[in-house]
Amino acid sequence: MTSAVSDRTPTARMPAEERRVLAGTLVGTSIEWYDFFIYAQAAGLVLAPLFLAPIAEESPGFAQVLSFATIGISFLFRPLGAIVAGHLGDKLGRKKMLVLTLIMMGLSTSLIGLLPTYAAIGVAAPILLILLRIVQGFSAGGEWGGAALMAVEHAPSNRRGLFGAFPQIGVPVGMILATSTLWVLTSSMSPEAFLEWGWRIPFLFSIVLIAVGYVIRRAVDESPVFEDLRRRRKEASAPLTRLFRQNTKQVVLTAIIFIANNAAGYLLIAFFATYAVTTLGMERPPVLLATTLASFGWLIFTLWGGHLSDRLGRIRTFQIGYVALALWAVPMWFLIDTANILWYFVALFVMTFALGLSYGPQAALYAEMFPANVRYSGVSIGYALGAILGGAFAPMIAEALMNQFHAAWTIGVYIAVAAVISLIGVSLVKETKGVDLLT
Repeated sequence: MTSAVSDRTPTARMPAEERRVLAGTLVGTSIEWYDFFIYAQAAGLVLAPLFLAPIAEESPGFAQVLSFATIGISFLFRPLGAIVAGHLGDKLGRKKMLVLTLIMMGLSTSLIGLLPTYAAIGVAAPILLILLRIVQGFSAGGEWGGAALMAVEHAPSNRRGLFGAFPQIGVPVGMILATSTLWVLTSSMSPEAFLEWGWRIPFLFSIVLIAVGYVIRRAVDESPVFEDLRRRRKEASAPLTRLFRQNTKQVVLTAIIFIANNAAGYLLIAFFATYAVTTLGMERPPVLLATTLASFGWLIFTLWGGHLSDRLGRIRTFQIGYVALALWAVPMWFLIDTANILWYFVALFVMTFALGLSYGPQAALYAEMFPANVRYSGVSIGYALGAILGGAFAPMIAEALMNQFHAAWTIGVYIAVAAVISLIGVSLVKETKGVDLLT
């Protein structure tokens, strides 16, 4: 079926406006994920001794588990952010929510960079840290859905996969920004200086990124699909009620589809570097550099995954990605355990192929699974639930598996099982490529 949206927008839309849309969706998700990745890396490297000092002194391993748990806490508030932003986005428009979530995300990250440690204010330090993580999770819950819809709803019907991949590459772009920033800092200062004050710099840098993102997003036009709904007065008066009355199955499936990609992606972000440095004894700067370089592969494969889904279909592309992830999940740990930086890079780079093909088509698939007047709510809530089931506690689970079995390949089994679950989920969805987004 040919989308009416393609008749209304892409053919008549000036290339400059398309570039603004793609830049606006990319910059916001890049900042969102930069913020999350900086925290995830910090959780593995410095937060336990700084904010959980008494526990870290008695049991460093348990303190590390708790530090990773603070990552998961923010995920628990993503559904609430998705519900609020989705409801308002379906009633008031996509653009307003994108600007609001961007500001909330950036400010909470910057404030983490100003937090006193446990040594300065005692137990108030971890409490304030958790509160700011909650704000991060709340804002992130509404960010992705709006960015995905702005990209896909502005796209020609035959290029939705590629357009939808632009907010997706915010993940590797954010990771490149985060890991390269940490690499520069850890390479240019002593471990003592980094632990004392250097770790704050990446968090404070978020203020600059937010200013850039705000300017770009303010210049982006509202989604043409939402404008059409407004003209026809078809906005849902109670989007959430309608969503769960008519589209519960789609919400559940979108959550299941995201489990494996989010779990594996967050392990790549938050666990791999920590494991390489603390368990294998590898040097931190080259590990961060290898992670940064592998992220370029993630970026390329994500764009290619979106483009491929415009040719093969969303479902087939997802299936290729998840089969690859299931097959690579265990063998890659034998490469990582060599403690050789080249094999470490190869393990991560091959993994990014699977991540890209199971992430690039996601925005287009999710947008095409829901009707227009509940779409923001549907994609946001499904995405947030998938993040809880997948990535929220993946680093903590990986750390627990290592403490229990002392064998990294058990983490690979965990990833492979998640990949099979998500593969089954996506295989239950009927192909959506080319559906009418106005319905």
